[in-house]
Amino acid sequence: MDPEKELRFYRLYEQLASLTQVVNQKLDIPQIEALLNEISGMFRLSKGVTHFYRNPGDEMDGIGETMISYDTGKGGKAVHTVRFVTRLLSISTMTVYMTDDAEPLTEEELFKVDLTMRTALAFISRNRLQVMAEELAFYDDMGFRNIRSFFKYISWKGYKGGLDGTAALNYNMRHFSLINDEYGRECGDTVLKNHYKQVEKIIGEDGIAVRLGGDSFVCICSQSDLPELLEYLNEAVVLIDDSGRTARISNCVGVFNIPENYTVKFPNDIMGKVMYAFQLAKLGTYGNIVFYSDVLMSNKERSRKIQKLFPKALKNDEFRVFYQPKVDIDTGEICGAEALCRWFHDGRIIQPMEFIPVLEETNDICKLDFHMLDLVCYDIRRWLDEGRRVGRISVNLSRRHMIDPKLLDVLMNIIDKYNVPHEYIEIELTETTTDVEFKDLKRVVEALHQQNICTSVDDFGMGYSSLNLIRVVPWNVLKVDRIFLPLDGESEESTRSVMFKHVITMAKELGLECIVEGVETSGQLKLLRKNGCRLAQGYLFDKPLKVEEFEKRLDMVRYVI
Repeated sequence: MDPEKELRFYRLYEQLASLTQVVNQKLDIPQIEALLNEISGMFRLSKGVTHFYRNPGDEMDGIGETMISYDTGKGGKAVHTVRFVTRLLSISTMTVYMTDDAEPLTEEELFKVDLTMRTALAFISRNRLQVMAEELAFYDDMGFRNIRSFFKYISWKGYKGGLDGTAALNYNMRHFSLINDEYGRECGDTVLKNHYKQVEKIIGEDGIAVRLGGDSFVCICSQSDLPELLEYLNEAVVLIDDSGRTARISNCVGVFNIPENYTVKFPNDIMGKVMYAFQLAKLGTYGNIVFYSDVLMSNKERSRKIQKLFPKALKNDEFRVFYQPKVDIDTGEICGAEALCRWFHDGRIIQPMEFIPVLEETNDICKLDFHMLDLVCYDIRRWLDEGRRVGRISVNLSRRHMIDPKLLDVLMNIIDKYNVPHEYIEIELTETTTDVEFKDLKRVVEALHQQNICTSVDDFGMGYSSLNLIRVVPWNVLKVDRIFLPLDGESEESTRSVMFKHVITMAKELGLECIVEGVETSGQLKLLRKNGCRLAQGYLFDKPLKVEEFEKRLDMVRYVI
């Protein structure tokens, strides 16, 4: 190679080497490509092709990224290949081509071409590894942005009012396990991705949506996009697969409207607020969409106080059983009762709505449930020993128990400790809870049936997938919520009257014992008789009673109705 051409090569190579060593700065890719093109032309090359593989398996299968760094369009045959393997076992290869009529490379020229290829390949490998590192750091294994992406976004945007006019949301798909159970995991993943894409479309480039794990997500959007996003999260039809099948998806959502000039001291500041609102939405106490507020924070302080008081209150027997009779409206006889919890503390009664939702935030509710069952079994045993006529007593059980593999053993130990015949116990499970797999619920119900213990679904009609619940789980009793019970004088053609009639008919045709709660008037009693429902519970007969008062009712022959 003549001195002038050699000098020109080393000047070009020096520029290439300096550009490809740049770190943490914006690279001038077009300039790098121009240098590679010029060097390739100097050595009569017709084409240069680079492949990048994430691992050896991808290389064997030919799955990777292909880049054409130089191409004259004349084709040719491969004359030299360089292969580069990183410590992370990603692989880069570069192959250069020459046409058949081109003068072959001399040994010196091949050295310079090889040097240029290795320099370019080292740059490409480093560049692609940086992309891989970012993907591993900021995306999960399904390609969703992860929580690190969210914290990074908050850190950048949260400086000097960058989040003004935005809202943070934490949401979780309700009963998503049913999608996986009915359509399979692959379809479930498709639903997640399609739902996520629509959320991203709504919030646009100025917002961000990330996956926390499973079917839980958190996002930031503008206040102008918030109404559309909440409407979509409340209920949306999402494609399951390419055949056009769809699923109706709704979410529990916690929302924090970020105030103007809000300074983010640390990313968890926003996460803490939005996740607290989300937890309340999941419990359903305030609805499925809950906005964070100072009022909620004061409630949170009260929750902490209750959680602190609970262990000592349980130890001191501050929780008592009240019984609300269940009545056969054909005979007026008491056929059983529901056991309800009352908390007596410092001379006053703490209402159930004050402490039950709080205890359900932790496993404290499980401790209370076992305590209540123990008290009920003690009373039943005493009544039987006294010769009283005893009906079936229903005891509420939180869905938090469902994932406990030892649940049945604990229940049976309590019941059998008092030698209570199993037919006197009924376990009620509230239908409105959303955070448990139906398969766990079904497993528990079937196990209780094997022990001759009756099960009932409480508050039927309040939850998101009521019909699916009674389709999947083999209940004995359907407790119809008062929202279905028409008011006195309400038209027989009203929506509530029609639904009430069909719910009762459906229960009977399914072979379920049906009881209506919240019966308060004689008009409602007539409606039950007209529709063939003979069991009722409500203030028309009695409010929840202290043990002593309930025992007096047991001694009665019947209610006069």
